Amino acid sequence: MSVPSHPRDQAVQGMFDRIAGRYDLLNRVISFKLDNWWRKQAIEILVQGNAPLIVDLGTGTGDMVFSAMKSARGNAHIVGLDFSLNMLHLAQAKRAQQPIRGRTTFVQGSAMASPFKNAAFDGAMSAFVLRNVSDLGGFFTEAYRVLKPGGKLVTLDMFPPRKNWFSPLYCVYFYRVVPWLGGLLAGDRRAYLYLSDSVRQFHPPEVVCEMIRRAGFAQVTLRKFLNGAVCMHIAEKARGEGSA
Repeated sequence: MSVPSHPRDQAVQGMFDRIAGRYDLLNRVISFKLDNWWRKQAIEILVQGNAPLIVDLGTGTGDMVFSAMKSARGNAHIVGLDFSLNMLHLAQAKRAQQPIRGRTTFVQGSAMASPFKNAAFDGAMSAFVLRNVSDLGGFFTEAYRVLKPGGKLVTLDMFPPRKNWFSPLYCVYFYRVVPWLGGLLAGDRRAYLYLSDSVRQFHPPEVVCEMIRRAGFAQVTLRKFLNGAVCMHIAEKARGEGSA
């Protein structure tokens, strides 16, 4: 088993191993199934061309991989990377039930020290991963390294929403109701308290834009959903550039 070196990463790995069996169900319930729609928005931006080679950083149970494979054209190959072995076991079980073309591969490892060569991928994506890494700048630097020149990075994550009428409603739901649901449906209220706290304490999305730029990416774009409670970051590695 791959064991991260940072104590926070070790704790997060253990948490996701514990909740893996109920992870997909809680995602659908907590987001009212909007998580599927958000993933599709990200995939539409990334999946282009006849033979994309794409990596999903922090793939979990493989939702982004399987959604992307349904949208990809030609002989696509999508690699899912995650440090939770239990999540990867579920992804592999789901693959047997997916009517998809192309190739999928699942690899255990850390997105901050991935086992891939420089400039290996046409695209990189992640969904609801950024809040969970101990070194976000290192995450973006590593994503930059494994992308080919001209390759795109697309990420989705949750953020505290912009303060207006929606914000108090969101706070009651996400910071109080969600941990209760996690305890009820997953038997792990502590994990979903962590989820709420990780959103509350996360960087503003504009700060994340700047971190992506510092990793070397160009043309960083921010899209907001649900009053900024979910944000998509889109960035491109300039053509003609090597690895960071």
